[in-house]
Amino acid sequence: MADPSSYRPKPGQIPDSPGVYRFRDEHRRVIYVGKAKSLRQRLANYFQDLSGLHPRTRTMVTTAASVEWTVVSTEVEALQLEYSWIKEYDPRFNVKYRDDKSYPYLAVTMSEEFPRVQVMRGHKKKGVRYFGPYAHAWAIRDTVDLLLRVFPVRTCSAGVFKNAARTGRPCLLGYIGKCSAPCVGRVSAEEHRELCEEFCDFMAGRTGTYLRRLEKQMMQAADEMEYERAARLRDDIEALKKAMEKNAVVLADATDADLIAVAEDELEAAVQIFHVRGGRVRGQRGWVTDKVEDVTTGALVEHALQQLYGEERGDSVPKEVLVPALPEPVEPVQEWLTTRRGSNVSLRIPQRGDKKALMETVERNAQQALVLHKTRRASDLTTRSRALEEIADALDLDSAPLRIECYDISHLQGDDVVASMVVFEDGLQRKSEYRRFQIKGFEGQDDVRSMHEVITRRFRRYLAEKERTGEWTDGENPLDDTTGPGSPLTDVGEAPLTSSLKDDDGRPRRFAYPPQLVVVDGGQPQVAAAKRALDELGIDDIAVCGLAKRLEEVWVPDDDDPVVLPRSSEGLYLLQRVRDEAHRFALTYQRTKRAKRFRAGPLDEVPGLGETRKQALIKHFGSVKRLRAATIDQICEVPGIGRKTAETIAAALARAASPAPAVNTATGEIIDDEEPGTTAGSPGDPVTTGAPEERRGQET
Repeated sequence: MADPSSYRPKPGQIPDSPGVYRFRDEHRRVIYVGKAKSLRQRLANYFQDLSGLHPRTRTMVTTAASVEWTVVSTEVEALQLEYSWIKEYDPRFNVKYRDDKSYPYLAVTMSEEFPRVQVMRGHKKKGVRYFGPYAHAWAIRDTVDLLLRVFPVRTCSAGVFKNAARTGRPCLLGYIGKCSAPCVGRVSAEEHRELCEEFCDFMAGRTGTYLRRLEKQMMQAADEMEYERAARLRDDIEALKKAMEKNAVVLADATDADLIAVAEDELEAAVQIFHVRGGRVRGQRGWVTDKVEDVTTGALVEHALQQLYGEERGDSVPKEVLVPALPEPVEPVQEWLTTRRGSNVSLRIPQRGDKKALMETVERNAQQALVLHKTRRASDLTTRSRALEEIADALDLDSAPLRIECYDISHLQGDDVVASMVVFEDGLQRKSEYRRFQIKGFEGQDDVRSMHEVITRRFRRYLAEKERTGEWTDGENPLDDTTGPGSPLTDVGEAPLTSSLKDDDGRPRRFAYPPQLVVVDGGQPQVAAAKRALDELGIDDIAVCGLAKRLEEVWVPDDDDPVVLPRSSEGLYLLQRVRDEAHRFALTYQRTKRAKRFRAGPLDEVPGLGETRKQALIKHFGSVKRLRAATIDQICEVPGIGRKTAETIAAALARAASPAPAVNTATGEIIDDEEPGTTAGSPGDPVTTGAPEERRGQET
């Protein structure tokens, strides 16, 4: 725990102007980003007596090890820079709204020649018109199904569309009248685009025009005694009205507005947003956040506005935003919203009438969302906390291990030896921190030696980062064999030190942060190897344990007897989850490497020879054996193969070892290399084709 006075800026150093400030921890991670109208006045609030600070603010300033700031010209610039840095650094003490899903939108791909109506999630794309978001994808599909009677636009995927165009037969929707079937030319591209425009107009709220037009056509058909056509039009009108009923009118003046409500307690806050377009509720979404700092309702609203409109432009930002409390000050936020939209945006609190009543409905939704979130989370949060406490008690740790790293070795009878590193923080998976390794120090099967190598490589990177940032204070440098091509530091998924570690950027860096607990998959030998690796690097503040599969015993260094946790222990269950995840991650990587090796052939050794030219060579000669016997002039006859490439191919095939004969494992018969099935790869492929499945039980 740091003393804020140790990094407090000297009097007069902090400018009295607008700006954005960042608190960093001892590992140079950005843990909090804030903005201020006056940096001097705002930062002074953090360096007062700790007893006068809010508990969560006190935790933040004692976790931090330094503070820095950037001066800007206006408060609007400060707002924009704060949003950018929060998105970039993901600080742990900032208000971050989260939800458990990506809300679906109804999207129309107007940029395509034949636009398609579909459900879309994630980031918005150019040339696509979006409607929503909706709470559920099925709500979108129900609405589209009703509207296809009147607007039979394309909903099929590109593959289905191309297949229908190739065969000249439309899909089922084309046969039942719910698609105009542009794939087979029933309508032209221009006519189909006009249908899509009408569909978008209806979804945007311009419904009266189409209802009146259909009613007029229905009456005309009835007058002409075309009763079947009149009945179809009547059904179309009913379908449109039913689709409209799903979004009832809530604001009679056809307002475009977003309503934001907040429900909060001392620890958490829930935000609900209703998107009203044309007076109808067109979408709804909600977020929940931990209140890791002492924050007002106005500040929560400001953070919600940043997250809601930070990536939006134009009409995606409505003319009116209704909130329960205004940010302080409100002018920069309103100016920022106006800039995002390109025209004036009204940010205000509704006082009376329909908008006030609708805001009360949104507030009720926010209250219910907070209650539901607490109900769901209470059990999970309590269980994870109990599990970490049980692990700390069993292993005699000073505190709960908030960051746990687990390592596992995987191979197939000594071939393709790899290792995995998985990370759990606060009892939850941190998949962005996962790493995988190839064992390079030796060949063969030796799990203990492999574990020693992996632990050494991982924590050598950690020490390299400490030395780079000046945190390493000992006189002796433990890193005397770190870099260079093929060195143990060049792991799978890593970049060289000079490119992967950047100065003072605050971004998460590979292997930069130490765990409180290292778990290895194995018993006493693996634990001893991991502990020896840490001792050799001079690291003595990281606990080590191992979880043996046979009896689920927990082994600790220098102890002849294991720690036995009760079978019902939450701590044991968490360690099992960590171990199983490490095993899964390692085995997946090992199988990938093995499959790649089995598919490899002599042509894979030829530099610059791609898949297309490999296939052309095999197609021309029929097999690798015939290609090996061909002359350079004969190889040059293959389209796309020049003389230099032919010489390289011939040299590579000559260097390759003579292949073993292919054997039919059922009969023992030697199979000629010319037979079908052996031409796509090396002649020895049939020998190993069945091996992975037959030997899978021996994988570790």
